Amino acid sequence: MTTTTPAYIGRFAPSPSGPLHFGSLVAALGSVLDARHYQGRWLLRIEDVDTPRTVPGATDSILATLDRFGFEWDGDILWQCQRTGAYAAALEQLKTGGHVFPCACSRREMAEVPDSTLARDGSRRYPGTCRNGLPPGRAPRAWRVKAEGVIRFEDAIQGRQEEDLARDVGDYVILRADGLFAYQLAVVVDDAAQGVTHVVRGADLLGSTARQIQLQKLLRLPVPAYAHLPVATNAAGEKLSKQTLARAVDEIAPARALVAALGFLGQHPPTELTHASLAEVWDWAHAHWRLERVPRHMQRIAPAAD
Repeated sequence: MTTTTPAYIGRFAPSPSGPLHFGSLVAALGSVLDARHYQGRWLLRIEDVDTPRTVPGATDSILATLDRFGFEWDGDILWQCQRTGAYAAALEQLKTGGHVFPCACSRREMAEVPDSTLARDGSRRYPGTCRNGLPPGRAPRAWRVKAEGVIRFEDAIQGRQEEDLARDVGDYVILRADGLFAYQLAVVVDDAAQGVTHVVRGADLLGSTARQIQLQKLLRLPVPAYAHLPVATNAAGEKLSKQTLARAVDEIAPARALVAALGFLGQHPPTELTHASLAEVWDWAHAHWRLERVPRHMQRIAPAAD
């Protein structure tokens, strides 16, 4: 009896909270090159479920930049803002299984949680106030997943990972008090719907992976392979973002920016590639991409833009 390996399906899923910066370019480039290395498909998803963070015009800017830089995605773009029905169905499934509970705790109450209950990422770990039922006279504000069990997985770049969900994370929100579905649930439902087999993304999301694997198991969904690229930071060690005033990558010549991203990802592009055409850069990148060359770091300082 012969078995077949599932076709590689990767994805890039930017949030339209601002224009693409160098860190976004690194994630897009690493994910598309790994997908093409295995003759796989590369999908594009706009993660706009968090509507308060969506900046008007950002999506159009992101798409225009990807096109200008020569990125080519397969199939139609998936928009999270159009997927709330699927997220609601997943929440109902979790309710039926007894894996979630309503929570009445406010942000102010969470801020008063003692420092001794800090989670691994420095946030306040939920103290379990509503886990066994709402306190008298309190109405639900959000829904939380019961964080249970130890999740282990092998990251293709960062190596062996292990997280005790109750100790390191705590019960986490998947339906917020403002009625919006949380990232953790949306990304799991969408990866399954799109048939994603490999997730190549920034290491800033490595801490979310155990929660996502728990949700995949609770919802009986496939668990993709994960690879977390080093996060691009400024000289102060801050992740490049709108908040740290990261420069829009669209202000840099596409070929030079791609060569810089290839160097950041440990692919050692030759010096002469800096002066090559955009098509030549892509040809070299496709021919020489190796995931195993990516530095096993959580973060690296981005090269100076020129």
